[in-house]
Amino acid sequence: MSFLCPTCSQPHLKITAVLELPSDSRSDEIALQIVKCARCGFAGIAVYEESRRGALDSQSFDHTAYEVASAALARVSEDIARCPDPRNPHCTCDVHRFWGRKNEWGRWNGLDSLMSASSFPLLRA
Repeated sequence: MSFLCPTCSQPHLKITAVLELPSDSRSDEIALQIVKCARCGFAGIAVYEESRRGALDSQSFDHTAYEVASAALARVSEDIARCPDPRNPHCTCDVHRFWGRKNEWGRWNGLDSLMSASSFPLLRA
């Protein structure tokens, strides 16, 4: 699946790495992702959150990407590579424990350690 790149506006932005995280008080699915554009080289971090709570036929999701400093991008990429089972939200490795942390209300706040320059919705190409 491709998305529109925020830099070149072309449909070449792809998810290249994923860390599935445990659910929180709002979302049933949470995934921390690395996104890269094959055309212009843009790279960033994305978060996919999906909730299936409420009416039986209701489902909502939020898929947002962030421009971050190269050091932050490298840290997330290296951490996902270090995880022995990145697609398992119940993995108990150090990477999952660090990125899966929650605040006192049970809400995921794993990105609090990263400062983003800007965010943008991931739009399917």
